[in-house]
Amino acid sequence: MVLARLLAAAALLAAPVQDAAFDPASGYRIAAYRGIVPGPPPGVPRIAAAAVAALRERAVLVDVAPAEGGVRDPVTGDWRLARPAVSIPGAHWFPEAGRGRPDPAIERWFLAGVRTLAARRPGRPIVVFCLADCWMSWNAALRLHRAGLRPVLWFGEGSDGWRDLGRRLAPVVPYRAAIRPG
Repeated sequence: MVLARLLAAAALLAAPVQDAAFDPASGYRIAAYRGIVPGPPPGVPRIAAAAVAALRERAVLVDVAPAEGGVRDPVTGDWRLARPAVSIPGAHWFPEAGRGRPDPAIERWFLAGVRTLAARRPGRPIVVFCLADCWMSWNAALRLHRAGLRPVLWFGEGSDGWRDLGRRLAPVVPYRAAIRPG
């Protein structure tokens, strides 16, 4: 009897837990984006701040921090920002692209934009980041990996980790594609 109870308890502990913050179909985080991220997305290696600093000139840096209070014009794709934003110098900013369920136009803009940037620098690593403890970079790195872009690296400490290294942040504006998103 005791053994049966122990086995039942062990089975309950081993059962997968459904987390409402994740979309069960896609695996993307869809809520509570700010929180501890325990590890990189599947198939995407993590990169440390010092390694980003060493690669910065040779990598495609992709920032997916949200545009807090910003509004995107659905016709032109232009952003009206509530306040200026900063990022790692040389980074390309794709606001809102790290949502678990992004607006389809933003997702197309993001994938097309990163493909364009990667094509200009073939074989260079694509370093995806946001802020520290932000699931948006996790989602975006996984999205790029699933879209077949390589190599994608996840910088979990993001612009906060960059600043913590004593590195400066620079003003950034949303990425502008040659063809406007629809």
